[in-house]
Amino acid sequence: MRFVCIAKNPIKVPNDIQTTLRTLGRNEARIVLSFREQGRGVVTVADVISLLGNRGTTRKVIHNLLRKGWLTRLKRGRYLFLPPEYGPESIGENNPIALASAVIDPSYVGWWSAAFFHGLTTQKPMTITVATLRQVPARTVEGNEILFVKVVPRKFFGFQNYEVYGREARLSTPAKTLVDCLDRPKLAGGAAEVARIVYGASTVIAPEEVAGAALRMKSTSALQRLGFLADLVGWKWPSGVRQRVRDAIPASTRSPFGRPDHKLGDIGYVKAWGVIVHATESDLLTDVPRARKEPA
Repeated sequence: MRFVCIAKNPIKVPNDIQTTLRTLGRNEARIVLSFREQGRGVVTVADVISLLGNRGTTRKVIHNLLRKGWLTRLKRGRYLFLPPEYGPESIGENNPIALASAVIDPSYVGWWSAAFFHGLTTQKPMTITVATLRQVPARTVEGNEILFVKVVPRKFFGFQNYEVYGREARLSTPAKTLVDCLDRPKLAGGAAEVARIVYGASTVIAPEEVAGAALRMKSTSALQRLGFLADLVGWKWPSGVRQRVRDAIPASTRSPFGRPDHKLGDIGYVKAWGVIVHATESDLLTDVPRARKEPA
């Protein structure tokens, strides 16, 4: 078991390890103890000012807490608190999902990142994708690339807090994750990876839950891709649920799926769902283990 000492004066240690230990001065200890007692995860400049009452002192204390590894900067004025339980050494935060979830409020981690978290795919994306209600530039936090995607309000639902290695993080639910991936395949690794995610979802998510999320989103293209890919991987749906999805698709609507351009051997137009598939069946099923393909 490792302990960290919180004292009014910095701990004196040998020079060769001075910069690696999370020491604390008086004001710094006051802040750390207060945030720990409150169970805080994300803190702001205003939170520190409310405790110290002086902007100048606040700037200095925040600078020191960042340098010593008690805070991680998420964006200007917003920080992730690393409590004493993280140990005496300044090792930073190595929980990329929690970091990404904490940068903007409200927001949620979604698409490919959430699909990997929920076990719908074994492919881990290099970039964490976060849904927001406003435009936010991409950023790198603690070496983790985070892409923020603005979504319209009607699509901003279906998320909750999950515990991720001891921290709470907001992610889309498994059903909403699947629907998000169908709505914007490029954010989920492309057509073949989305097919793999649909297959993964078929083993753990009820069709009724997926249909409910898809219908609530009111994305025709997501409904069409859902129906097509469910058939492709052999996901059996109750006839009533399947019909509800079909009925929500306007007869004249056509949606693309796959590459931008058609190539020889592509599946092409799928009349049952009104989707134009620019990919071969083998391309889509490459990463789908034991695909249970059956006729629609």
